[in-house]
Amino acid sequence: MAELDWGAAVDEQEVSLVSQVQNLDIQNLDSKAVPAPSKATEPSNANIANNATTSTSNENATAQSSTSDAPASNSTSLDNNNSSNTDDASKEEQLRKLVKSKLVTSVHADLEILQADPNSPLFSVKSFEALNLKKELLQGLYDMKFNAPSKIQETALPSLLADPPVNMIAQSQSGTGKTAAFVLTMLSRVDTNKSYPQCLCLAPTYELALQIGQNIEQMSKHMTNFKLVYAVRGERVARGQKVQGHIIIGTPGTVADWSLKFKSFDLKKIDVFCLDEADVMIATQGHQDQSIRIQRGLRKDCQMLLFSATYDDDVMRFAQAVIPNNPVIIKLRREEQSLDNIKQYYIECTDKESKFQALSNIYGSISIGQSMIFCATRNTAHWLSEKMTKDGHAVGLLSGDLDIAQRAAIITRFRDGKEKVLITTNVTARGIDVEQVTVVVNFDLPLTQDMKPDNETYLHRIGRTGRFGKNGIALNLIDNSRSFNTLRAIEKFFGRRIVKLDAEDIDEIEKIGT
Repeated sequence: MAELDWGAAVDEQEVSLVSQVQNLDIQNLDSKAVPAPSKATEPSNANIANNATTSTSNENATAQSSTSDAPASNSTSLDNNNSSNTDDASKEEQLRKLVKSKLVTSVHADLEILQADPNSPLFSVKSFEALNLKKELLQGLYDMKFNAPSKIQETALPSLLADPPVNMIAQSQSGTGKTAAFVLTMLSRVDTNKSYPQCLCLAPTYELALQIGQNIEQMSKHMTNFKLVYAVRGERVARGQKVQGHIIIGTPGTVADWSLKFKSFDLKKIDVFCLDEADVMIATQGHQDQSIRIQRGLRKDCQMLLFSATYDDDVMRFAQAVIPNNPVIIKLRREEQSLDNIKQYYIECTDKESKFQALSNIYGSISIGQSMIFCATRNTAHWLSEKMTKDGHAVGLLSGDLDIAQRAAIITRFRDGKEKVLITTNVTARGIDVEQVTVVVNFDLPLTQDMKPDNETYLHRIGRTGRFGKNGIALNLIDNSRSFNTLRAIEKFFGRRIVKLDAEDIDEIEKIGT
């Protein structure tokens, strides 16, 4: 597949954006910045992690109110206290915090920024304080133990928060904080004095929508009268009933029904529209059609954002075509897309049984916190789950044939550490963050519908480990010439060697765990 001429794109975008630079200015959303926490409550050196609670006791709720509780939350309105005592911190205390803190540094490669002018809106920031965020948002970030922006945040947020609003197509690796970048953008644009939805975020799955929502809830907990609404399967509104929340997070089908069929909220009043895992939204039939229908109902001046860890060239061209007003584009160089902190191996097997035997040898030889195993079919996933359960492993099984309540319960149990192994199909390949996952296994390598190597799904799968800069292990089980050729094609695509591992050599296996 031919590569886009990014150099030409830089030149073209430079010409189109340079005239806007003088008019861009980060909003000073609140004149009183929240002082940084003192040393006693100093945030840890963490990239944007999902520290969300995992309670999903209400996931079956079918609320009749359009401001119904989130499936994993007992309240959509969040308290606004505990911020007054922080207004007296001195500049010296802020400076001391910056000096003593271990600032977040990206362990990942540089972003390829399609804007070269140092005076452009794409300057970077090294602290959240420099963004002039609302003081309630700063306090929320401190409570979540966020210290300094990750690479994608320090690069993207100055443009995203500028006025006039800038549209953006942004690529960032898994675990680098892209979710917080667009969540901060939405929360910064919200006016809680207005009771109608002003920001809309689409996610491809229920699980990812729930996770994004939990990030929004935590980050906004100091905002007065803020309400988040989940538009996912199981959450209902009556025809003509109006949604009263400020941000809607949902899946394309439900959001399309609420906005276009039931007229539950006005798309013309949406100020920020975000597609997470945008490559899936655009490239997948159904998601693509619904997302486009929703996008066409928005105002022309609505800020539109597309975030994902991967974009193939065809999808990128399409994204540029549908996102108007010369969007800022941030893209990873292809050779940097494979996560460097994940050690990748392959094991030669002969059939399904020998794959299981290889797993048994590995699980019996090294210490594994939690792991995820990806299978190509539900039948294989069910078979492997039974085999590993009989072998004494605490196993959770997640596949598309489960209903929402079952899927939410399984993910919660896995997050809570009640199961150490999660066996799944592609339903959780994207966006689900569980920090304790140290090993990802491709029981079957991912293929596209036309049976070609699925490089993007591979990247998303192995990205379930090595979250937020931690080290991880990816194991690929190969049992025939086709899977071996798939492996070699993935190696070539990312320019990263995948090392052979002998599953019968206990000494060799033990070395990968060190």
